[in-house]
Amino acid sequence: MTLRSRFTLFTVFWLIFILILYNVFVYFFVIRVTTRGETQLIASKADLVIESLRKQDMRGYEDPKLLAELYNPNEMMRIVTVDGKVVNAVGDDKLLLSIQPQSQSQSRSFQSETRQVEGQRIIYLTMPFYDQGHLIGSVEAARRLTILDSYLQILVFALSITSLGAIVFAIFGTYWFTSRLTGPIGQMVQTMREIDRSGKLHRVKLQGREESVELQQMVRAFNQMIERLDRTIEHQKHFVADASHELKTPLTVISSYADMLKRWGRDNAEVRDEAIEAIGKETERLQNLIRSMLTLAEAEQDDWLNIARFDVSQVVKELSDVLGTTFQREIRVHINGNAVQMKGDKDKIRQLLLILIDNAIKYSKEPIDVRVRPEKNGVKLEVTDYGIGVPESEIPYMFERFYRVDSARHRSTGGSGLGLSIAKKIIDMHEGTVEVFSKPGSGTTISIQFPRNLKSSPQ
Repeated sequence: MTLRSRFTLFTVFWLIFILILYNVFVYFFVIRVTTRGETQLIASKADLVIESLRKQDMRGYEDPKLLAELYNPNEMMRIVTVDGKVVNAVGDDKLLLSIQPQSQSQSRSFQSETRQVEGQRIIYLTMPFYDQGHLIGSVEAARRLTILDSYLQILVFALSITSLGAIVFAIFGTYWFTSRLTGPIGQMVQTMREIDRSGKLHRVKLQGREESVELQQMVRAFNQMIERLDRTIEHQKHFVADASHELKTPLTVISSYADMLKRWGRDNAEVRDEAIEAIGKETERLQNLIRSMLTLAEAEQDDWLNIARFDVSQVVKELSDVLGTTFQREIRVHINGNAVQMKGDKDKIRQLLLILIDNAIKYSKEPIDVRVRPEKNGVKLEVTDYGIGVPESEIPYMFERFYRVDSARHRSTGGSGLGLSIAKKIIDMHEGTVEVFSKPGSGTTISIQFPRNLKSSPQ
């Protein structure tokens, strides 16, 4: 069942339930009010009879004129003595006159009720009267509710017609409203089917101002998701193309040298050594490239970071000592204070510093400066080398995957072209910012600003 049908049925059933409750309430309320009015009317007549008897010292209750002046059609009035004898009566309605007098033992107080007599509704009341505390008799009155019942039939008919009209109006109105309400949803479903059929991403167009704010937000969110998927697919295409190109080069070199070994390597030791060395270098480069690609793939996972508070200055000191000893280079560490605390993934920050310092070692021969400065709202890291530098026009593209400032020089260092992309991913996931200051021949400074606390992690 569609959402439109469900919403329409729910609305109609709920409206029917409300109308039934409302009509039942109105019907019984009208009956109660009108019946009470009819009862008060004949009770007033009984009071007038008893008042007349009091003026006559409770005598003359057999006088026909006593009741005749108060008689109306569809009514019956009579006076019943203590012994149950009817001594005075007025009325020509046989149905009302056929009602048996009330037992005087049960009529010592005012009583009124609505009875069903031969399918007709009547009001019947008994009002006793006394003389010096002694029960003399009672005034009994009855009245048909024929006119009232005819009005009730008209009321029932009117309520039925209006309720039926309201239900019909609700059906068409709700169906029309839900058609407009679910229109954008239907468009999104149709767009999804078209995307599934054609494999091309499409966006849903907003119809205009008549759409609700929630539907506009839903359509915008859907279009934003499509745009993000489009960008992701384009990035994946570029990444696959670049990765294929990068993988093609070492595989071609390995294949060429392997072929050379087959032809001349057995008899020529010099060719054999050259081929083995080249295959080893290209294999190592291929391993580094695959390792970097896997790192970027893992970085897309939500749980890639293990957040904790740590001393970043200690990480910088340990890494600088290891790299300085390994590459026999002077790495100078400048720290403002004894310890600089920050919140983040200690291993990923170490990996970030390793990438930056390793690049500085590759592209310069002078000492390298690493600075750690605590600031009011975060921590600042800077890695400075005094090497070949980067042209200003190339700086915006440095952190793109497989981007090369100088293709030949990049290959001579054996890099994978993904190091700075991994570094940028680590910076972004730590909610940091990065700036690059560089001039050809003067060196490069990479400055990174980290917040002291991550917004996306528990404090």
